[in-house]
Amino acid sequence: MRKSRRLFLLWVVLALAFAAMGTTFAQDDVLNIVTTTTQATDLVTILAGDLVGESVQITGLMGAGVDPHLYKPTESDIAAMNAADLVIYSGLHLEGQFDEVFQALGQRNIRTYAVSDPVKDAGFIIGGFRLSEELTDVDDPHFWFDPRNWQLTTEGVLEVLAEVDPDHAAVYQANAEAYIAQLDLLYNWGVEAMSEVPEEQRVLVTSHDAFQYFGAAFGWEVRGLQGISTVAEAGVADVQDIASFVVERDIPVMFVESSVPPDAIEAVQEAVNAEGGEVGLGIRSLYSDAMGAPETFGGTYIGMIAENVITILQSFGYEVPAWPEDLEPVLPADLLELES
Repeated sequence: MRKSRRLFLLWVVLALAFAAMGTTFAQDDVLNIVTTTTQATDLVTILAGDLVGESVQITGLMGAGVDPHLYKPTESDIAAMNAADLVIYSGLHLEGQFDEVFQALGQRNIRTYAVSDPVKDAGFIIGGFRLSEELTDVDDPHFWFDPRNWQLTTEGVLEVLAEVDPDHAAVYQANAEAYIAQLDLLYNWGVEAMSEVPEEQRVLVTSHDAFQYFGAAFGWEVRGLQGISTVAEAGVADVQDIASFVVERDIPVMFVESSVPPDAIEAVQEAVNAEGGEVGLGIRSLYSDAMGAPETFGGTYIGMIAENVITILQSFGYEVPAWPEDLEPVLPADLLELES
């Protein structure tokens, strides 16, 4: 394991060196930003607003449904980061295959920024998780599932953008203030919506442990089959433990995640049946580590959170509260139609 990590780091350093030899990136009026996750790409795009495509160029590395825990940077990713003025990533080891890359970029004085930093600095990170044999006391990287955390992230990204591009600081500031107000509407709607389910029924069982912040934000207990990372697969004992928990608590529904194969949670369903219990699966997958496709409702941060809330409510058999009139994007009508 350690040998393969050293070889990977060597490959990263060489790739950066070759990219630098073949790149004649000139500082001009265009701010070149590379983002890793879909959430980071969405946030930077919102704050840049009308500047995108003119004075700001954004390159997102990961697409819809991509698991950032497992994603390995490609040669083109390395080249893009090497040519960037700013690399914005999620942090807290979410992009586990990028740790060596970020170290190498720092050695080349390329500015990097983890959007999780202001949340961690404020003390709102949930810690104490085991990620691997080497990392036994790490933080849960899924901080964005609490919209209040995402407001802190917005403020942090605003500061960085204003620092590296002071000529457009007023634009970033105005867009950030408007977006933070939108996140207030989202959070208040989410609290109201998730409170529709009686307190004793508020248990969310999912493919991997990505929803602790979501549960803390909206008052739900959360259990994940896998740990906070999808790198380690769930074993037979993990499946049986969750199955026994579901039977004991009489939980009616569990959820598959969009970036995680359904096999493991389906194995839990079979184990529940074997114990004489009965549990269904959610009417849709939940977004966890990645948002939906571009140009869709779930392809935005606000839409991702809202669609998860709606999917949970509908799967538990409860009505969805009215969507706030001033909250964007507009809620698609067909999302409120239960799948047959």
